[in-house]
Order: sequence, then C-alpha cells, then structure tokens
Amino acid sequence: MPPARAPAIRYAAFYGALFLLLGVYLPFWPVFLKSRGLDAAEIGLLFALLSWTKVVATPAIAQIADRSGRAKATLVIAAALSLLFFTGMTGARGFWPILLIMLPAAACHQALTPIAESQTMAAVLRERLDYGRIRLWGSLTFILGTVGTGFLITGREPDLVLYLILGALALTVLAAFALPGRRDPPHESARLSPLALLGKRRFLLFLGTVSLLQASHAVYYGFSALHWKAAGLSETTIGWLWAEGVAAEILLFAVSGAVVARVSPPVLLALAGLGGVLRWSVLAATTALPALVAVQALHALTFGAAHLAAMHFIARAAPPGLSATAQSLYAAISGGIAMGLSMLAAGALYQTYAGGAFLAMAALSAGGTVLALVLLRAQRRGGERAGSK
Repeated sequence: MPPARAPAIRYAAFYGALFLLLGVYLPFWPVFLKSRGLDAAEIGLLFALLSWTKVVATPAIAQIADRSGRAKATLVIAAALSLLFFTGMTGARGFWPILLIMLPAAACHQALTPIAESQTMAAVLRERLDYGRIRLWGSLTFILGTVGTGFLITGREPDLVLYLILGALALTVLAAFALPGRRDPPHESARLSPLALLGKRRFLLFLGTVSLLQASHAVYYGFSALHWKAAGLSETTIGWLWAEGVAAEILLFAVSGAVVARVSPPVLLALAGLGGVLRWSVLAATTALPALVAVQALHALTFGAAHLAAMHFIARAAPPGLSATAQSLYAAISGGIAMGLSMLAAGALYQTYAGGAFLAMAALSAGGTVLALVLLRAQRRGGERAGSK
C-alpha cells in the first residue's frame, strides 16, 4: 500500500463511522423524540439548545486538541464519552430528562467533526491527499444509515433508532483509535485566543455566509421526516429521499479536486445559496414525490458545495496551530448559534405553517447568496492589492 493511501484509508474509516451515526440521528432522532413524549415545539427547542452547546463546548475541546497536540486522544475520549451519555437515553422520557442527558452528549459528539476535519485537511495539505474522496466515504455511510434505518424501523418501535445510534457510536470509538497517531508540537499560534480569528474581516464575512447557508437547513433537518410522514410517505421512502440528497453530494465530492482547482470558495458558497432558494421554495410548495425527488439532488449544492468551500477556505485562512480552533469556530457559530436560532424558529414555524416553514429557509439562503458575493468581492480586492505590491 502506498504510504499516502494508509492515512487516507484511516481518515475515510473515521468519517464512515461518524456519518453512519449522523445518517441515523439527523432524519430519525425527531421520530424517536416524539415517541418519548416531545411535541414539535419541544423538539425544535431541544435541537436549538443542543446546537448552542457548540458555542462553548466545541471551541473549548478544540483548544485542548490544538494546545496539547494530541488530536487523536481528544477524539477518542470525546467519542467514548458520547457513547456513555447516549446510553443514558435508554430510560429517558419527557423534555427535561432528555435535555439533561443530551446536553453533555451533544457537547462531546459535536466536537468530533471539527477536530477530525482539521486533522484531515492538515493531512490533505501535508501529503497531497484528495479531501473529497476521503469525505465521500462519510456520505456513503450516511446513506447506509438513512436508508437502513428507514427500512429497519418501518413497523417497529422507534426505540430501535437509539440502539442503532449506540452501535454507530461504538464504531466511531474504534475508528478514532485507528486514526494516525501523529503528535504535532503545539505551535506558538495555538496560545492565541479563538477571538483573534474573529478580528479578520474576511473570516467574519465567511462565517456570516456559512451561518445563513447552514441555518437554512433547520426545517429540513428537524422536521422533513415528520412532514413527509404526515403527507403519507413511508419511513423507507423518507430514508431514500435523504439518501438521494447525499448521493448527489457524493458525486460532487468525487470530482471535488477538479472543482476546487477551478472554482473559488466564495463562488461555491454563492452556488449553494442559489440552490437553497430553489430547493426550499419547492419543498414549501409541495409534498408530491416526483418534485421531492427532483429537488433532493440540490443537496449537492446546498450542503456539498458549501462544505467544500468552508473546508478549503479555513485551510487557507487559519494560522498555523489554530486549525482545530478555526474549525470549531466555524462549527460553533454556523452550526451552533445560527443553526440553534434557526432550529428554535423552525419548531414554531413548522407547528404553525407546516411545510410553509421552508419559505423562511429560502429567505436565509437568499441572504447567504448576497454575503457570498460580498465575500467574493472582498477576496478579489485583496488579491488585487497583493498583486500591486
């Protein structure tokens, strides 16, 4: 096996385990929560509070990884603690008991992705690996999680969702152990506060853009399964719809090396925003299966293009020794504050307007498109100034 392929396979295995978990959790956790006595507003509030744990917990855990230089050990411990806390969900029922267990569970499992992304992107730059082809294995197992869970829980008790999550978390712990054990001496930049990154205007513009684009997925993540099930679609069909979106994302990741070589991160973000305006507008208008099948392919833009743009922007913008911290700020602000606020609103909007709540998501995508164009202009101006020196 060529030396460069060995770490690529290990990172791909970790993404596979982690996104198998997400493939079960994202579409079907609301179904489980409803079975434990939570209504739509409480589910929205719970997801909002869990997202906000990223604001404090994720940067704090990432700083431990950066300052110690022990990213692998940090991942193993966080994954093991997440498994421990999720085990406590077996007997939980009602909003408050579930919240008290889910807060520490979320603090641990939400930190896994940014730390893994920082390590993977460092290996991509150091060893000239193809990020998209590593990351697509996570998308493949996400499909396995969504389709498999939809098939398995049809006609069965929703408690099966929890047991599938526990199995996926156990695999995540094992995959974390198998990651490359490289220990990087802490860089001097690692001592800087995460707030130092927020002093950079273009980084702030980037965070604003991705925050709106990520937040536009709140109704989809939190309530699409419930909405489509209420419209008469089976859990299996819902699983396949989610899988279709991820399949489109995989196709983009498979050719991502060529894409990022030709298209800048701000342009990718603008394309993601335009795709979101169309996708969420259609989901607001209909639950007809042919229309759903048609627009689910836009997940390649709304998530895939935005994610590629974010990873490559951060890899170029983060100071040495602050890669995990930069990733954690991205996760905390876009996936924490912004997604939390959007998820909180999504619960109330869905309870009042049902599918009409997707129109608010289209508005967020439109705002993200505008900010992406402002970021593109700022980047071009910065390049012009650098070229004139």
